[in-house]
Amino acid sequence: MTANPETIRMYGADWCRDCIRTKRQLDELGIGYEYINLVETPEAAEEAKSISGRTNIPVVVYPDGAHQVEPSNPEVEAKLRELNLLQG
Repeated sequence: MTANPETIRMYGADWCRDCIRTKRQLDELGIGYEYINLVETPEAAEEAKSISGRTNIPVVVYPDGAHQVEPSNPEVEAKLRELNLLQG
């Protein structure tokens, strides 16, 4: 899988409440991201695990190479501010 290094990637599943919450947050903030659905693309689960070292989701990978696993909304927002991706 070839990813754009300028894009946020989120590995998740539609049955995962934390994934739904994080997707909603990014959508509401108007943040573009690539969503990798692990149900539709099960081989990507190994990629997510190799990034995070765990099997928990969501795994959110940022353009600076940092990642968060099961992040809270404040954690996502803080990282977006750090990367100057949020207005205001």
